[in-house]
Amino acid sequence: MHLLVAYDVSDDTNRRRVYRTLQRYGAWKQYSVFELEISKTDRVELVDELDAAIDPEDGDRVKLYRLCGSCESETTTLGAEEPDEQSNVI
Repeated sequence: MHLLVAYDVSDDTNRRRVYRTLQRYGAWKQYSVFELEISKTDRVELVDELDAAIDPEDGDRVKLYRLCGSCESETTTLGAEEPDEQSNVI
């Protein structure tokens, strides 16, 4: 399944954990945004890992969007190239 994951995490340590977790599953596309191609089993594991890495009381939030095949083909990218993999890590 193809997923788009966006996150808003305030604490630097938690943000690094979320980033590194997502990096193991897919590709960083934009600040706080990843695209993943994973199995249903991996998605369950990912959700558990992300849930453990964030603190909702601090306002942390992660959203996973499943993209269907027709949605993927309708994706448009404008502007600059995708960021360097290392430029986002705090």
